[in-house]
Amino acid sequence: MAVPKVMGTEIEYGITVVNDRDFDPISSCVLLVNAYREDSPEKILWDYDQENPLADARGFQVEGERYTPNQQENIARNKTLANGARYYVDHAHPEYSCPEVTNARDLVAFEKAGERIVEISRREANAMLPAGAKLLLYKNNSDRKGNSYGCHENYLMDRRTSFKQIVEHMMPFFVTRQIYCGSGKVGSENRADPCDYQLSQRADFFETEVALDTMVKRPIINTRDEPHADREKYRRLHVIVGDSNMSEFTIYLRNGVTAIVLAMIEDGAITRSLSLRDPVRAIKEVSHDPSLRAELALEGGGRWTAIQIQKEFHAMALRWAARPDAEISDVDRDVIERWGEVLEALERDPMELARHIDWIIKKQMIESFMERKGLDWDSPQVQMLDLQYHDLRPDKGLYYLLERQGKVERIVEDSEISRAIHRPPEDTRAYFRGECLRRYGSEVFGVNWDSISFGIGDDPIKRVLMAEPLKGSRAHVEGLLDASPTASELVENLRA
Repeated sequence: MAVPKVMGTEIEYGITVVNDRDFDPISSCVLLVNAYREDSPEKILWDYDQENPLADARGFQVEGERYTPNQQENIARNKTLANGARYYVDHAHPEYSCPEVTNARDLVAFEKAGERIVEISRREANAMLPAGAKLLLYKNNSDRKGNSYGCHENYLMDRRTSFKQIVEHMMPFFVTRQIYCGSGKVGSENRADPCDYQLSQRADFFETEVALDTMVKRPIINTRDEPHADREKYRRLHVIVGDSNMSEFTIYLRNGVTAIVLAMIEDGAITRSLSLRDPVRAIKEVSHDPSLRAELALEGGGRWTAIQIQKEFHAMALRWAARPDAEISDVDRDVIERWGEVLEALERDPMELARHIDWIIKKQMIESFMERKGLDWDSPQVQMLDLQYHDLRPDKGLYYLLERQGKVERIVEDSEISRAIHRPPEDTRAYFRGECLRRYGSEVFGVNWDSISFGIGDDPIKRVLMAEPLKGSRAHVEGLLDASPTASELVENLRA
């Protein structure tokens, strides 16, 4: 039986400051992150001792240096939020890592909460800039200067599942899922073949099949082996091949379908190999073909379209969900149903999904503008529309305009997103993390995904391990927290 697919996303945002000739992305990111204020203390460290980004899932350690900032830099670059998320500076980008959740619907709420948190801090940061300067943020994946930044997904998996098997089945899945996960992009980049419009913002930047890198020679399957949980029991599949999505419906499918396919691999429910002859070439072929008619060469012979490959995965998912002993949540059943409906619509006419899927929403919007203005795909105005779709300012971002006009499909209510800004999910260890920050913030010394450390008086630092992602939920610890008015009492009660 597959382990529960606890999941999360890490979103790197594009950042610039207009009217600033000396724009420095790193200092601007530090300003942005520190502009966001909560009631919790500001001087909590991120516990880098618990991280090992050089461990490879293929069974070895990659040579290299692990970067650990000093204490002052750590505090300046990192915030752990009361909703259980991490908000921080990653290289030259602000990044929001949402708390661990158990289903795609909650994932939508907490990822969207990240957009609002980043926008709140943007407004606060702008008040500290010189007159005329303005900080802007984009939830996209390219600066149009050859640099790509990511949307990374994470999924809890059973350590016993062969990584080779994961690669075999997820490679064709990732290459083809962009037909409903892509954010859309005008033109090409990174020396890819020219095109007017493509499905994915990231596809042009993938250059190899399997590797540990995330910034150069990007692989379709990333091999980072950093489970943030009990290493003997779990692995964390770190997915770097997806786009940053604006559409709630697209986010819902992106994470929901991926989690289902991973569970199917663990349950032995992928009964047919769909391996591609050249995945790196195929990921670009799919992205560059909005007609969705491109045929991909299969390793075993024959040529299938991306829709055909996804429909085969969906057919296997239907059989998997229909097993007499299947324990499928209502959210997963809804995801499977909507996945099937989307594939049928894509086969008939992709424009049927002009309320649902980012690349289609954007394409319709741009083509309508081009028709009114008599423009072509090479027009600077068209490229500006592409960028403005991802603008995080509620009054300027074109996606938010469509949302206000009721022209895009929603998954969650605004009230759910507002709650997710301030409160953690209740069914994972993120609840314990967030509640500890809320209740004992002044005594929290350091935090990581799988631990929290307390500095209590003159005593040595007390680290509480959280190796089980589903423990630390409200059901597990609310009584314990209520019985522990102070961090010192909490530590004592945990020992009892």
